[in-house]
Amino acid sequence: MSHAAYSSQRLPGRPSRSQRIAVRARPTSLSDRLLDRLVFLATVVRCVALVLPEVRRERRGWGAHVESIPSEELQRAARTAHAKRGNVEGAALFGVLAPRARRRDAIRALVALQSAYNYLDELAELPSADPRSNARRLHLALLAAVSPEPTHLDHYAHNRECEDGGYLAALIDACRESLLRLPSYRLLAPALAAAVTRTIDFQALNLAESQGGQAALEQWARALTHTGQGIAWWEVAAGAGSSLALHALIATAAAGEPDCSTPALVDGAYFPTIGALHSLLDSVVDRDEDREKGQRSLLANYPSPAYAAGRLALLAREARDACTPLPAPRTHRVILTAMCSYYLSARQPHTTESRLVRASLIDALGFDLHLAILMFIVKRSLTRLYGSVYS
Repeated sequence: MSHAAYSSQRLPGRPSRSQRIAVRARPTSLSDRLLDRLVFLATVVRCVALVLPEVRRERRGWGAHVESIPSEELQRAARTAHAKRGNVEGAALFGVLAPRARRRDAIRALVALQSAYNYLDELAELPSADPRSNARRLHLALLAAVSPEPTHLDHYAHNRECEDGGYLAALIDACRESLLRLPSYRLLAPALAAAVTRTIDFQALNLAESQGGQAALEQWARALTHTGQGIAWWEVAAGAGSSLALHALIATAAAGEPDCSTPALVDGAYFPTIGALHSLLDSVVDRDEDREKGQRSLLANYPSPAYAAGRLALLAREARDACTPLPAPRTHRVILTAMCSYYLSARQPHTTESRLVRASLIDALGFDLHLAILMFIVKRSLTRLYGSVYS
């Protein structure tokens, strides 16, 4: 696509020098900075002591189930998905928002839902006679997982293989049954269903070039209400493809007595801004993998690496601000920082784009992000020392 074509899409403006200065982490009072550090440290401690042991227990159970899948093709896909330990732990991090009495149920739902998402994403990339129908049918499993009533469709209807030994149904049931035990689930259920439907639409329309490309995805994203409000269509699409809004809503369902405005408040904070940042950072890491699969990266819609880095920095600043009206805003900001550091600490192509994105986001989010990146680098190094990979 030519540079002229970009201008016809009404790109959000690339930040000027004064805007780049303005997007840097804003100065705060000493007391605010101290409170931010205390919440950061408390969240890390709760995650290590209370969340990660539960995640390991859940993953052991799902790992054993993966090994019992009869179909070799489905088992390979499930193993690849199960190896994505980092984003499952990232989903479970939202469990720090849950009270102690509901934390185990929240973590079980979060782990099952993200594990299902990873598995379905792998399956949707396998060859199919009807890729769009296959992706939609598969991802309807996510809707079943967050629905109050048990619903088991033939999610493999357009897939080459279907013998999974009950693995997908077990993930669906584990998530749904755990959600039903959360005190505010019924209030949050409509918002969860709407967010999942948005994700299903994205997965069905985000096709590789050989499957039809992104023309239908662009048309769909432009029709959403956020376009034309300072955010590009591919940023809206990226926000729709993120699972973070689902995790935030699940954590909110566990956290006591929200009022009727809370579901829209939480979803509005995570979609599209925080979700867009999440998906686009994932694309930075997966550039080479996307290219090998013939998948057009959403980042390719930016006219230059500098432009992309500037936009992601602005999204990071807006994402941080979007946490302000939420219950426990400082904890949501810590989760946002952890998400960014997970991707920025990953091994990725040493490109101009990746270097610019990392520098721009540290500039936007400040010292906490720099510290979190260092913590993840240490975690990844220790994992490699024990002969494994943290992905």
